[in-house]
Amino acid sequence: MDRIIHFFLKKKIVVFLMIVVFVLWGLAVAPFDWGLGILPRDPVPVDAIPDIGENQQIVFTEWMGRSPQDIEDQITYPLTVALLGIPRVKTIRSYSMFGFSTIYVIFKEDIDFYWSRTRILEKLSSLTSGTLPEGVQPRLGPDATALGQVFWYTLEGQDRNGDTAGGWDLQELRTIQDFYVKYALLSVEGVSEVASVGGFVKEYQIDVDPDAMRGYGVTLNELVSAIRMSNRDVGAHTIEINRVEYVIRGIGFVKSLKDLEDAVIKVKDNVPVYVKNVAKVTLGPALRRGALDREGAEAVGGVVVVRFGANPLATIKRVKEKIKEISPGLPRKTLPDGTVSRVRIVPFYDRTGLIHETLGTLNIALIQEILVTIIVILIMVMHLRSSLLISGLLPLAVLICFIAMKLFGVDANIVALSGIAIAIGT
Repeated sequence: MDRIIHFFLKKKIVVFLMIVVFVLWGLAVAPFDWGLGILPRDPVPVDAIPDIGENQQIVFTEWMGRSPQDIEDQITYPLTVALLGIPRVKTIRSYSMFGFSTIYVIFKEDIDFYWSRTRILEKLSSLTSGTLPEGVQPRLGPDATALGQVFWYTLEGQDRNGDTAGGWDLQELRTIQDFYVKYALLSVEGVSEVASVGGFVKEYQIDVDPDAMRGYGVTLNELVSAIRMSNRDVGAHTIEINRVEYVIRGIGFVKSLKDLEDAVIKVKDNVPVYVKNVAKVTLGPALRRGALDREGAEAVGGVVVVRFGANPLATIKRVKEKIKEISPGLPRKTLPDGTVSRVRIVPFYDRTGLIHETLGTLNIALIQEILVTIIVILIMVMHLRSSLLISGLLPLAVLICFIAMKLFGVDANIVALSGIAIAIGT
């Protein structure tokens, strides 16, 4: 230790360079936005509250129409038993509900988040045939934590002045959310999942007529098989004509109600029996188990979930930029009264405000703590140069704390930053 102290006393230029490096590095990773435009920034991940949840992964399995008892006996119990063999598992909790099963696999705290996901995927892929009912496929939840829901939004029809104009039903808004907005926001860096909420999912619905089926001699299995086989493209080989190769394929994807109505179920006495002869084909909403309510009215929207380890504040900023980018491409329609209604993405929960308020409060607290401590040192020491030397260590120590938080993956939240403020005060 004496040799180290002696070295730094002799090599003052080394001390000066180290201080410069720590100051610049600390300013670059500091969670506070101090407006240092010339310095490249890679701040510590910032959130308002710490994530004190357990190190867990979620396995979700859907089996529509089944009772909770059937789900428990045929899905939840076999999966729970299989997942017990994963190393470093602390405990497993499971819930069986109507139509789906949810299993929470809780690992020990020293286990890496993505290592645990890999072990679960290996176990699910190695399940023997017959473990689960035919056609049932469990899936792993998003790589996020319980605090990952940082941005909620709704889709609304607005006029050019930003006032609510309406003109869009819940099915149309849900279709826009599922096939346009969702995919765009999923491409944002740091986003793990964009979950759609509310509205109605459009589907083809076929209402069979038992008397007509009996009259034509058609069974329900034949009807289901004909509908399934009618919605597919068939690939064939190629043929060569005049030294030109042509690809042969049968086009059969369903694009309208008429395509389903004209599907042939069977041929009886050389007369085809169509779906429209024994059933009525319509467009309708899929069965749903929940809804999204905003200010007493049903709405359609989505939830943006931040990926584990990502910076929530930076991710929200990128999501807003993506929303601004895709907004001009959202559909519009002219209402009967001549008003042009365009779909807009309207946020109604944004954690950015809470994060900025938390950082602002702690930023002021840190500055005040440092200033008060410097004044106390000046009064107690009664020597300007010595006081400046001692006081200069305080902001340097704070910057070194930011560097350590960045290196060890500690988020800047109200608990971590308050700990720094308390340490300075003591």
